[in-house]
Amino acid sequence: MTKAVYAGSFDPVTNGHLWIIKEASLLFEEVIVAIGDNSEKKCSFSLDDRLSFLKDATSSIPNITITSFKNEFLVHYATKQTAKYIIRGIRNSADYEYEKSMRYINNDLNSNISTIFLIPPRDYAELSSSMIKGLVGADGWEAIVNKYVPYTVLTKLIKQYNARRLNHQ
Repeated sequence: MTKAVYAGSFDPVTNGHLWIIKEASLLFEEVIVAIGDNSEKKCSFSLDDRLSFLKDATSSIPNITITSFKNEFLVHYATKQTAKYIIRGIRNSADYEYEKSMRYINNDLNSNISTIFLIPPRDYAELSSSMIKGLVGADGWEAIVNKYVPYTVLTKLIKQYNARRLNHQ
């Protein structure tokens, strides 16, 4: 059975992430989508929220498992999951340079796991979780962000934004 791991912070999950997940689900018999829970990283959404967003957005894809891992190198996590592949998304040349270096390090740690790069279509090429969060607040932001995230993420962003506005009044 071919098994792959696609990991990230997914803070929040975007339609670009979902494109990668769907493509990976066509390439592999099983895809583990894992949230790397890094206590050093300040996230906008709780781990439970991020897991919920992913489960909701991928519920129609049968060969996807949503989970998380903490304080562990991705390649070691993939080894424990008996995955032979790590999936990484490449949006631009900066991503490529970073992911290429990580691929070499991962290979040093476990040469039995291969890294597969997927390049999303142009619609998602510049899309990132940070960019999504940066759009929140300007007039009409909801209509713009709606194009880039699943509905459950949009509703949570609206709820967070409204709560912040109420606290600042």
